[in-house]
Amino acid sequence: MRRILAVSAAVLAGFGILTASGDANPESAFPVVAEHAVGGWVGTWAAAPASGVVNTPDGYPGYSIRNVVHSSAGGGRARVHLSNAFGASPLTFGHVTLAVQSAGPDAVPGTLRSLTFGGAASVVVPAGAEALSDPVTVAVPADANLLVTTYVPTKSGPVTYHPAASQTSYFTRAGDFAGSESGAPYTEQTAVWHYVTGVDVQGRAEASIVTLGDSITDGVGSTAGANHRWPDYLADRLHGRFGVLNAGISANRLLLDVPGDDHGQNALSRFDRDVLSVGGVRTLIVMEGINDIQQDPHQTDPGAITSAYRQLVAQAHARGIRVLGATLTPFKGWRVYDETLEATRTAVNTFIRTSGLFDGVVDFDAAVRDPADPLRMLPAYDSGDHLHPGDAGYARMAAAVRLDRL
Repeated sequence: MRRILAVSAAVLAGFGILTASGDANPESAFPVVAEHAVGGWVGTWAAAPASGVVNTPDGYPGYSIRNVVHSSAGGGRARVHLSNAFGASPLTFGHVTLAVQSAGPDAVPGTLRSLTFGGAASVVVPAGAEALSDPVTVAVPADANLLVTTYVPTKSGPVTYHPAASQTSYFTRAGDFAGSESGAPYTEQTAVWHYVTGVDVQGRAEASIVTLGDSITDGVGSTAGANHRWPDYLADRLHGRFGVLNAGISANRLLLDVPGDDHGQNALSRFDRDVLSVGGVRTLIVMEGINDIQQDPHQTDPGAITSAYRQLVAQAHARGIRVLGATLTPFKGWRVYDETLEATRTAVNTFIRTSGLFDGVVDFDAAVRDPADPLRMLPAYDSGDHLHPGDAGYARMAAAVRLDRL
């Protein structure tokens, strides 16, 4: 079990984290945050739906898909969120189960639970809608892999999915094996998450933290199957006190999306579904904007990006959610890097640090940049493409989050 040791204030200052006296907003300026009683529902895992799988006009009828997901907080009861957000027709879930993973597609004996929906074993989810299961009693450990298995009996249209899972899941085309503790029927593998978008638990966790972002939050460049995304490392530091929910989508942007691609809707469009509608949220960490800058068409007006930040913060504050702004990490050496794009990133980061908009600042830029060339990521933290960190970089980012600001 991975654990990151608590980091001293001095070390955090070395990471570029602003001290209480240097925060863009003092703690007294935090919004009024709703109290979350221990024992209430808290998200332990989430993945933002990005698109509908192309070339699946009939969906996956007859498939049982065993999604492997990773908990951040534990509990004694659980419920599951399923999505048909990008479907074009009603979707029937004929059998859905939740279990603790043993190894591969095998469940720990005695942990598999069949889920119901309003007391029924199946549920029909309209196009564009989502479903929440009834609670089940099951011991969900913190920092453990879970199996969420869906069986779809009939044709349904495009399949809602999250493409950059950095995790191997399993499936079979042979019918309903959702209730099988044995993974033997699951002879095929997939690198994406289908249908499932969240798992909630009731336990000792106080609330949940949502991380909104793009591929860097999604964990691109980290070791697949190791749960080495920066939100995973952050969850390790919290030891189950809070759930940590990953709302990152690879290639996602604040301001623009292309219908039909797998980069997700722009952050403003998906904000209600992926952040505001999630239960038990206490704090939002926003790290998004580098794709607006570096993707074509390039957004070189920092004001357009900071205007989007203002909207995200206003909407979050209206729900009593505090918001931490995270600076954009260096990308010198990335294939489209130039001085104009760098100037935009620098201006956006200056706004994040000094505007006073956010309730606190997480200086990821300062945490991972190369002191000898601050426009470039330190090689030890670079996955090799000069945009995405590797495992060490993601661990460094997580260590840069001040826990007293969550």
